[in-house]
Amino acid sequence: MKALAQHKHICMSVFKARRVIDQIRGRSYEEALMILELMPYRASYPILKLVFSAAANASNNMGLNKANLFISKAEVNAGTIVKKLKPRARGRSYPIKRLTCHITIILRDKTKLVKDES
Repeated sequence: MKALAQHKHICMSVFKARRVIDQIRGRSYEEALMILELMPYRASYPILKLVFSAAANASNNMGLNKANLFISKAEVNAGTIVKKLKPRARGRSYPIKRLTCHITIILRDKTKLVKDES
């Protein structure tokens, strides 16, 4: 039993989002919420909303208890790059690349995982 939540085309660099995701991977749901609320990075807010969404999917669709959930898989992949041109002096232009990313979070139940192993 696993609950999935994805958010695509977030206007953020992949490296900035991975810095936050690496801190919560493998932790329990409640511990991840505490870490994300206290982190000073801009990437922590969309990831916090995504963890909330994955937990809501787990409780509403599968009937799992939020206290028993943990983050089994969290990944950040590169999205499309929006290319723009910024006007500069003497008729020149300067390229600007706006990076985007896709974030996927999968929550699993600890109790069901222990039952499967035994």
